[in-house]
Formats: sequence, C-alpha cells, structure tokens
Amino acid sequence: MRRLFTNPLMLSFAAVAVALVLPHAFKSPYYIHLMTLALIWIVLAQGQNLTQGFIGYVSIAQAGFMGIGAYISTLLTMNFGISVWVTLVVAPLLTGVMAIVAGYPSLRVKGHYFSIVTLAYNMVIFIVLMTFRALTGGEAGIPDVPRPSELTFFGHVFNFEGRSNLNYYALALSAAVLATIFCALVLHSRAGRVMLAIRQNEDLAEAMGVMTSRYKLFAFVMSSVLAGLAGTLYAHYIGFLNPEPFGVDQSLNIILAVILGGSGTLTGPIVGAVSVTFLPELLRFADSFRLITYGLILVVATIFLPKGLVPLIASIWRWLRSSQSIASDNKPTSKA
Repeated sequence: MRRLFTNPLMLSFAAVAVALVLPHAFKSPYYIHLMTLALIWIVLAQGQNLTQGFIGYVSIAQAGFMGIGAYISTLLTMNFGISVWVTLVVAPLLTGVMAIVAGYPSLRVKGHYFSIVTLAYNMVIFIVLMTFRALTGGEAGIPDVPRPSELTFFGHVFNFEGRSNLNYYALALSAAVLATIFCALVLHSRAGRVMLAIRQNEDLAEAMGVMTSRYKLFAFVMSSVLAGLAGTLYAHYIGFLNPEPFGVDQSLNIILAVILGGSGTLTGPIVGAVSVTFLPELLRFADSFRLITYGLILVVATIFLPKGLVPLIASIWRWLRSSQSIASDNKPTSKA
C-alpha cells in the first residue's frame, strides 16, 4: 500500500481505474452527468495550470477560449456537416491559432497587467458571442448540437447519445487523461524547467539568456488549446450552446479550481476541478444560502490553504511517514 502512494505511475493507474469504476458504482444518471462535467473541467484546469502554475501568469481568459472552441466545433458540424470527431481536433487547433494572435502582444506585459489584458479578452469574446446573433444565435443560443457519431471497434458499437451516456463519460475521461499526460510531459521537459524558472524569477531567467517570451507564449497557446478541447467536449455533450458558460465568472472559477487543488502540481487541477463541480451540488440542501456557503468555503480555503489541498495532503503524508520512521527507530530491540 505504501508503494502505491509513493509511486506516481502506480497512483495514476489507480486513479484511472477508480474513474472507470465510479459510473458503475453510482448508477444514477445525475451523478454520471456531474462526473462527465468534472472530467471536462479537469481538461480546463490542466490548461489553466500551464500558465498559472508553471509560469506564474494568471490568465482570466480560459472560459473565453473554451467558448471559441465550443462555437467553432458547433458551427463546423452544423453548417458544414463536418464530423464531430474531426472538429475535436480542428477546433482546439484553431483556438490555439487565435491564442497566438492574442498572446503575442499581451505577453509583453507582466504580473497583474497580464491578468487585466486577458480579462479584457474574455469580455470581448463574450460580447462578440452575445451580439453576433447571425452566427452564434446570441443569448437564444444554438439548439440541437449533435453528438459524435457511432464508433465500431471489434464488432462492438459505441453510441454517444443521451445525457448520462457512459461512452461519452469514457471519451471525457480519455481527454482528461491525455491532458494530464501532456502537462506531465511538459513539466518534466526542458521547456517545463524553463517555465518553472520564469515563475521563480523571470528577470534572472532573461539575464541568463533565456528567451522567456517564447516559453510564455507556448504555455498560453497550449492552455488555450486545452480550453478549446474542453469547449468542444462541453458543446457536444450538453447539446445546447449559448454564451453564458463562457463569461468572466467561469474563468474565475477555473482559477479558483487550480488554487484550491494546488497550483503548479499535476494532481491539484484534478482535485480542484472535481471540487468546483461537486461542491455547489452537494450544498443544495442549503437552498438559498448555497452560493453564499460555496463562496465562503472557497474564500476560507484560499486564505488558509494558499498552496492548495494536494500540497497539504502531501505534507501530512510525509509527516506521518517520518513519525512512523522515528517511532520504529526508537523501538527497543530485544537482547539475545
């Protein structure tokens, strides 16, 4: 058991196995729906963590890029008859292209100014989605967004229709796993080490001859690509698309998910995404005080757990192991 918790690869396999078993343990369509949304949020949060956790730049445009991916995929499938399986690749890539255009000038500023610029981007995206009714449908939205077509593997047909579809859950789980693997590869690469150096001291990294602008742009674009992927999954899962889920408040929730789980860690965005998805639903017993209670929990967690839940749990685990080791060392040995 100790080896399971100390080996990251084994822990990852265990987490995926638990995620595969959960829908069968909780057979309620409501909980399967929430778990599917949580997996989509994990893709979003992992993307946010690339900029917020790895290079220390807080972007308030993640929901906006999520909306771009969602609308690109929806319009391509409904207006041009392109398969959803194709748009799952094309929409995130086009979102990344737009992020290059937006990120190149905005990353010339640092700190809080970058956050303000990205906040403006999210507001502009939201306003365009609301007012460009001929293309986006405005506040009325776009109904009947299609699901992915059936897939056949080894004679078995996988259908993705229905709100609480287990096959769509598996698709969202695959996206969450791939997003996490990608972030892990980035973190343990040379680019990841440079990004962490930028977070620690950007001026020193520049003085050492590192072109920090390239790495910042890379993180911003990859973050937007993951947001576009999450938006595509969301649009074709919900089946109805309007601009409301892509406002500034959604971007702030994504930032809070990363902070709550643990910024700069790989498991933190997972814990934070699941928490942000399930907490409002678990607090429904509070009725009219639900959102107030949810807000208080987030404020308290941000103040008293500035590093997030995952670093806290890791610290407690290390303390327990060290205490156990000291106790075993102090245990008297029997004399022959």
